Amino acid sequence: MASPLARPRKLVVLHWLTALCVTLAAALILTRDEVSGRALRMWLLEGHRHFGLFVLILFFVRIALRIRLGKLPSEDNPSRLVHLLAVLNHLALYALLLAQPLLGWTLSSAQGKPVHFFGLTLPALVGADEDLADRLQAWHQDAAWLLLALLILHIAAALWHHFVVRDGVLRRMLPQRRR
Repeated sequence: MASPLARPRKLVVLHWLTALCVTLAAALILTRDEVSGRALRMWLLEGHRHFGLFVLILFFVRIALRIRLGKLPSEDNPSRLVHLLAVLNHLALYALLLAQPLLGWTLSSAQGKPVHFFGLTLPALVGADEDLADRLQAWHQDAAWLLLALLILHIAAALWHHFVVRDGVLRRMLPQRRR
């Protein structure tokens, strides 16, 4: 049985799956920029798109689960400022986990490139438009940097809780081994 501090197992799994998909999407697109060869670059872009779409799916699953679970109990009492900063960071992360994949999908549509997901061709969100594609490319990149900054802040806060405050915040989000 999981410790009483632990978050619901499904929520923890979704958290770490999302982290993995974001990491892989970023790694694939950054790797793509460093390699030559059209086939490899296309494969890396398709992988990036797939993991981005996984992030979008996980976002909706996570929102549905959070609605179903309701407000989760908290055994620590952070200051109002710390609580406010945590809420704002989480809201911004959620917003970007929704916006970033949608920006990427819309960018591909504006470039006139179809988006595939496991053999399915997804509908274009907008018509082909070079000017719109340029703006979406900039927004997608800016959102990626903002997401990275918020993730670093999120990780730093988790480590601060664990090593400085020494509360159970980080341990609650770690996968629990079954006994």
